[in-house]
Amino acid sequence: MKKLFYTLCLLGLTSATYATEFTQIVPAKSSLTFGYKQMGVPMDGKFGQFTAQMRFDPAQLTTAQARIDVNLASIDTGSSEANEEVSGKLWFNTRAFPNGQFVSSSVKALGGNRYQTFGTLTLKGKAVPVSAIFTFKPDGATAIFDGTFVLKRLDYGIGEGIWTDISTVANEIQIGFHFIVNAGAVKK
Repeated sequence: MKKLFYTLCLLGLTSATYATEFTQIVPAKSSLTFGYKQMGVPMDGKFGQFTAQMRFDPAQLTTAQARIDVNLASIDTGSSEANEEVSGKLWFNTRAFPNGQFVSSSVKALGGNRYQTFGTLTLKGKAVPVSAIFTFKPDGATAIFDGTFVLKRLDYGIGEGIWTDISTVANEIQIGFHFIVNAGAVKK
């Protein structure tokens, strides 16, 4: 009887010291998109290459982390000419600044399955604080993270020279992300 009691206590301690965190992004099922207006016409596109590392446990938001690195030359606007133009010096200048990066600093719960993350987005060497609202939908050992935020391209010097005219290309760019993330047991 004493042995059974110790075994149950040990099992209880073991399960209490481990929690499920969502940490393993599935790139083939995830996406990073953008939308904007060009001369009043809605346009959209995506980035084909990015990496992301994260830790998310809704019961432990103080330990939540995210880092997303984007290969800016992997932009797909739907036009090879436009892809070449936005990779150039007046836009992303991918030769000098090949990557963009978001690093989170904190996450807060908004209620239900909605959260807000705060962090810094760095593009063309300029680091600007941003926040994004996202939903978290767990489904067993997998979860879906869907979110959006607006960046102002001129804050980063994206679209210089003649492209600073926001009546041609809007300053506000809607960034969207859809991440499929697998859980991993992480020791607390």
